Amino acid sequence: MEKLEFVTKTPIEKGWSGDKKYCAVTSDGTKYLLRITPENKSAKCFDMFRMQQTIASLGVPMCRPIEIGECDGGVYTVQTWIDGKDAEEVVAGLSEGEQYNYGLDAGRILKIIHSVPAPPDAPDWEERFNAKIDRKIKMYSECPIKYENGRAFLDYISQNRYLLKNRPQTFQHGDYHIGNMMIENGKLVIIDFDRYDFGDPWEEFNRIVWCAQAAPCFASGMVDGYFDGNVPEEFWRLLALYISSNTLSSVPWAIPFGQGEINTMINQAKDVLSWYGGMKNPVPKWYKRIV
Repeated sequence: MEKLEFVTKTPIEKGWSGDKKYCAVTSDGTKYLLRITPENKSAKCFDMFRMQQTIASLGVPMCRPIEIGECDGGVYTVQTWIDGKDAEEVVAGLSEGEQYNYGLDAGRILKIIHSVPAPPDAPDWEERFNAKIDRKIKMYSECPIKYENGRAFLDYISQNRYLLKNRPQTFQHGDYHIGNMMIENGKLVIIDFDRYDFGDPWEEFNRIVWCAQAAPCFASGMVDGYFDGNVPEEFWRLLALYISSNTLSSVPWAIPFGQGEINTMINQAKDVLSWYGGMKNPVPKWYKRIV
């Protein structure tokens, strides 16, 4: 395939990755997403490109990978352009039923993504995630900012670590929530696979807090779509464990980004504690079935 030549490149400022992103246009007017990953972060780029090809081949609606190569700034990738709107903005203006239906789509798409198995030499999940939990507890204990009733997260983690035993592992998108989705011609499209990983597929739901804050019915639909309406009790208990672990490290993560991000994470922790009744009820209050 001949290398694409672009006549214009318009920078895209949105996102946290540190990559340079552009809306790049060829001479025939076709738009593409051009992404340049700095050399010091580019080690996984070619693996990511191959994994994106695998996921796209399963029919997942996404930015399809077109081209990859080395350049002066690091590694560039070219993907198809999504000519749509941010899902969070669109979903906010919809009825509860419409929000739920988009959530069903998100859950069903995620189920397809998780059909790709982890490599046979993937590290044991229980051992790996327990090490992650220990790091996050240390981060929180050394952090000058503490949550009101943050003890509830620590207690829940202590009482439920055993759930990590013998969990299966699959491909993970790595940052699956409504902020990494778009609506194009009425259809949900998934973007930003650059944090992909392999691990417990249920851990992928740890970002659902962003969905629940933006649109609880969307979050509910996402769970129901994934499980075809038959949600196992163990899922809820494990999800609460993953969310507790994530929440512990959120404020230490936010500190370098300033007071605005700190406030966001403190408020999110309050929401989580409210949803879970101080981590006493594993099924969050935002979850409801919509018929």
